[in-house]
Amino acid sequence: MNAFLPVTFLSLKVALTATLVLIPTGTFLGWVLARKQFPGKTLVEGAISIPLVLPPVVTGYMLLILLGPKGYIGEQLAILGIRLAFTWQAAVVAAATVSLPLMVRAVRLAVEGVDEELEDAARLLRASETGIFFSITLPLAVHGILAGTILSFARALGEFGATIILASNIEGVTQTIPLAIFTYLNQVDGEGKAMILVVISICLAYLSILASAFLSRKFRHAET
Repeated sequence: MNAFLPVTFLSLKVALTATLVLIPTGTFLGWVLARKQFPGKTLVEGAISIPLVLPPVVTGYMLLILLGPKGYIGEQLAILGIRLAFTWQAAVVAAATVSLPLMVRAVRLAVEGVDEELEDAARLLRASETGIFFSITLPLAVHGILAGTILSFARALGEFGATIILASNIEGVTQTIPLAIFTYLNQVDGEGKAMILVVISICLAYLSILASAFLSRKFRHAET
């Protein structure tokens, strides 16, 4: 079992890091799409949502074009001595990209469910937009943010297609649980090892669901 600890820890590190990046980013974008009107809003919505419908391999290839050693952004990063592709950080970028639509959608629905009259009343009392967000919108939308966080973590934990393109499948460096399962299934007598990782994946996903249920009950009790 100890042989599977490195790949499990790496998967958790990638998923947790991606989720921590998505919480502020997805919350902000979800709030903007729910409360603001601006030119090109539909295009922004489409750009955020497109990883949901694109094959993950295509998403990974597009990220590689942008962030790879010869990519548009990757070349600029290389000048600064930063190499992103084929590192565990690249796995974070891939996981965050494919998980972002889930986070944004959950937050947007939650914010849209907050009564705008409460926010308008705060504005009449000369509360700042930042104050309104943190004192009214955020507390009332916390269930949606929590749901988006759990969904994003689970999606990041299971990401395969974009990761294998942008980060590759380097053992001990970028090989997460899904990539390790793929590797074992392509080896002679590797099915047993793959099954162990499948069980670990199921356990991690189930623990995420339990954590979500626990936190939801805790917030619900706090509100009452």
